[in-house]
Amino acid sequence: MNKNTGILGRKIGMTQFFNDKGQIEPVTVVEAGPIVVTQVKTTETDGYNAIQVGFATQKEQRVTKALKGHFAKAGVAPTKLLREFRMDDVSAYSVGQQITVGEVFTVGQKIDVTGTSKGRGFSGVMKRHNFAGFIRSHGTHEFFRHGGSLGTRLTPGHVAKGKKMPGHEGDKRTTVQNLVVAKIDAENNLLFIRGGIPGARNKLVMVRGAVKA
Repeated sequence: MNKNTGILGRKIGMTQFFNDKGQIEPVTVVEAGPIVVTQVKTTETDGYNAIQVGFATQKEQRVTKALKGHFAKAGVAPTKLLREFRMDDVSAYSVGQQITVGEVFTVGQKIDVTGTSKGRGFSGVMKRHNFAGFIRSHGTHEFFRHGGSLGTRLTPGHVAKGKKMPGHEGDKRTTVQNLVVAKIDAENNLLFIRGGIPGARNKLVMVRGAVKA
């Protein structure tokens, strides 16, 4: 399989198992695939080589008319998640082809996992940016978790861009790099990843070969 290929999946949760050395390994379990090829892009037709894949079937009435036509043209059922994987050669792929986790990854391989991080709502600077907080003695009143000074009075007379302040935390696209495949259960389409990955349980994720390995 092409080294640039990845797979789409659903985060199930964390568990642990004993490896060959008798050590406990904490792992995240991902229901990885099978995914279906919905489009094959080539340099001649699209300007670059890539395959577009889908994961997790979706009710037809829940997709737009444009996507409904796209899936109908490919002859596949609508899916919840669509992603592209760029590669040098796409000759081994065809529309409607299914790809399983056992074809993509091997045990011990380094991977990158992309997902939507857990939303934490509106958070203060101590939780959001790890501020230390203010001193709690010598006449300090109701100022223990504040962010401190914001600006510079007359010049330039406004709050600088990028100032760390309270706000919406989490719920954004996040990638954790250089994780390791600890185990693969090809029969049940399960991928065991050493460590934690972004997102809550049942959230959709994208797993690729590590770009900085």
